[in-house]
Parts: sequence; C-alpha cells; structure tokens
Amino acid sequence: MKSSSHTVLVTGGATGIGFALAKKFQGEGNQVILVGRQEKTLTQASAALGGVKTMVADVSLAADRERLAAGFPEVNILVNNAAVRYETPFSDAGAEDLFHELNVNLLAPVLLAKAFLPSLKNKPEAAIINVTSGLALVPREVAAMYNASKAGLHSFSKSMRWQLEDTCVRVFEVLPPMVATNMTAHRTVGKGKISSDQLAQEFWQGFVANQYEMLIGKTKLLQRIYRLSPALADRIMRRAPP
Repeated sequence: MKSSSHTVLVTGGATGIGFALAKKFQGEGNQVILVGRQEKTLTQASAALGGVKTMVADVSLAADRERLAAGFPEVNILVNNAAVRYETPFSDAGAEDLFHELNVNLLAPVLLAKAFLPSLKNKPEAAIINVTSGLALVPREVAAMYNASKAGLHSFSKSMRWQLEDTCVRVFEVLPPMVATNMTAHRTVGKGKISSDQLAQEFWQGFVANQYEMLIGKTKLLQRIYRLSPALADRIMRRAPP
C-alpha cells in the first residue's frame, strides 16, 4: 500500500500502541482519527499530535460502532487496537469480566470491521489492521481469556484476508511481544519490553511492504521456537513471570 494520503481510524488510539501507530501514520502524511472511551485522554492525545480528529466511543457497544461507521465514511484504513486484559485466575473471574474481555478483544473488532466494510470496499485502496499478540500463537498460563480472544482474532484475520483478497481491502495483523504500556505496567520484568514507538516503526516497515502478518520483536523468535518444538514454547511461556 502507499504510505500517505489515507484516512486512518485507530481504536484505543489515545495511549500506548494505538497512539504510537496513530503518530506514525500522521507523521507519514495521513489524516488520523483517534477513538477512545475517555474524553480527557483523547484531548491530551489530540494536543500532543495536533491536527487529528477524535471521537469518544466504546467499541464494545453496537450503537457506538454504528456511530463511528456512519460518522466517518471517509475512512479507508481501520486499525482495531482497543483491548482489555484481566489477570484474575479463570476460577476466580466473574462472568461479566470474562464476557467484557471477549467482547472488547474479539467481537468488537470483528463487528467494527463488518460495519466499515461496505464503505471500505468502495475505496480505491483500503485496509483493516488488527492488533493481536504473540500470545495468539502460544498462550501464557495467566490471562486465559485474553490469550483466547487474541488467538480468535488471529484466526479471524487470516480467514478475512482470504475472503477479501479479490477486493480492494487488505487485511493486516500485528502480533506484538510485550510492549511497555499501561496494560503491562504491573509486569516487573522490564528487559523484555519494547516501546510503543519501536513497535510502530517495525510495523511501518511491514505495512509499506505489504507484509500482511507482522511478527514484531521477540514474537518472531517465539514463532520459530514453536515451529521447532511446541512443547519447548509452552514451557517458556508457562515459565514467563507474571
């Protein structure tokens, strides 16, 4: 895909990975729309970037997804980045939290893509970019629903890519390793984290090269280990510190 002159909507775009991707797209000459649940955070992000549009929306709600698709028909790149993660052991987790995690991480990006797809198909060039995780390949012992939801989005991304290959819509997937964001701030092991800006830079190299499945940082190593020895990959991820 060309690198500039796109209109890019980024969910969870005010912080972390979403903000870094938005900053990279804007810096390359694209119009950016930031979506998030908190107006204060969006205002801060907008001030930091300048020249971006924002909308307060909860992508887990059908009405907000419809409002986004109707309000921004000019969008030709949708970045499904918003996600939540709970560390509560599955046996102790409430059904409401489990449903919310599945809803935000899997159902929301699927249904938001569905809402935008009619207008995306009418663009000369369009893309859906799903941010999943290296945990979609090999899960960690903790965060069972997060692992499962990202694995589901990984599988969906591949199927959707095949179904849309004869259209103008390209489907990209970004599989990050551990990234230094608010979501991982509680993780005491810092040497394995990369910055959001590092992720965005590696993503950009893959995006302009039409690399549809982007293994970022140590996710590449994890995939190689898994291909050689699934049992070893499982032992490594089970041993990973909480």
